[in-house]
Amino acid sequence: MPSLSNLSLRTLKWGSTALLAASFCTSAWAQAPREAWHGALTEGYAALATSTANLDQAATTYCATPSAEQREALESAWFSAFDSWQAVRFVDFGPIEQDNLSWQFQFWPDAKNTVARKVNLWLGGEQAIGIDQLRADSVAVKGFPALEYLLFDPQAARTQPLPEKRACELVTAISSLLQHNAAHLQEQWQAFRPHYLGTEQFQNTTVLAAMHGLDILRNKRLAAPMGLEGKPRRNPYIADAWRSEHSLAGIRASLVGLQQYFLPGLRELMVDAEGSELVERLDQQLTATIARLEQQPADMQTLLANDDGYRTLQLIFIEIDKLNQLLSGNIASQLGIIRGFNSSDGD
Repeated sequence: MPSLSNLSLRTLKWGSTALLAASFCTSAWAQAPREAWHGALTEGYAALATSTANLDQAATTYCATPSAEQREALESAWFSAFDSWQAVRFVDFGPIEQDNLSWQFQFWPDAKNTVARKVNLWLGGEQAIGIDQLRADSVAVKGFPALEYLLFDPQAARTQPLPEKRACELVTAISSLLQHNAAHLQEQWQAFRPHYLGTEQFQNTTVLAAMHGLDILRNKRLAAPMGLEGKPRRNPYIADAWRSEHSLAGIRASLVGLQQYFLPGLRELMVDAEGSELVERLDQQLTATIARLEQQPADMQTLLANDDGYRTLQLIFIEIDKLNQLLSGNIASQLGIIRGFNSSDGD
């Protein structure tokens, strides 16, 4: 028969093992949402890297052998890459904060038409154009809006139309820098993984990023052009991607990004019955809103031009407002998260 001391020792050893196992399980459970978020966003950043590489190749091909077919392929590549960026645009922490990287992808809002002025300075100048020269200049000439101006704005065509030499040099330099930045972001996000998984505060940070991204989408990207935010008048020119008539498609891409890259971690975070029900409601509302956006044959500029179109935008706004109420209201309350000031909110 084992002695009392041996039993105590065994009990102590078993208890220590159990506590260690429980601690490990608790730690693993706590990391589960961040594991899901990091994995999902790894896919999102990989898609961005791939689509910007395709854009860079399309720009090079078009400028080497310009044709209507290659021009169409270049514009299509821009749309695809821009949408890939919109899908991960809500992430406002981690590697994207370095060197104003998010602004290098998309300089917006652009109330002073800085993109057009900066691009025209390059088109009308005599300085060498290349990726190194662009790096030393403003973020306004480094990203998707600058390429959009060159591809879709009649003013750029009047200054120096594609495929003229300087216009092509600028298009290929911008697309190359975008591709480089996307590849760098993908690499840095992978390196960021241990810190992200090991830092508990990133749980709330990720939820707050999605809340803030959806808030900007509703208030700045949709309500402001509708005259519901800021100045009370319709103004499609303060929307992003208005030159390419891709404003609503970009909003759709952002919602698809939230569904693909944010919801997986949120499901891992909200595992009780009430939380799971809220996440399911958010998923269903995202699906409904995305479907409504897919049904729109015209972009914001056309819809703002008449009252029937405006009513269509009002219905879209209502759907997006429901999303905002669910995430920043019900879900944030359930998680005990209070939205605070964000440096990109502006004045």
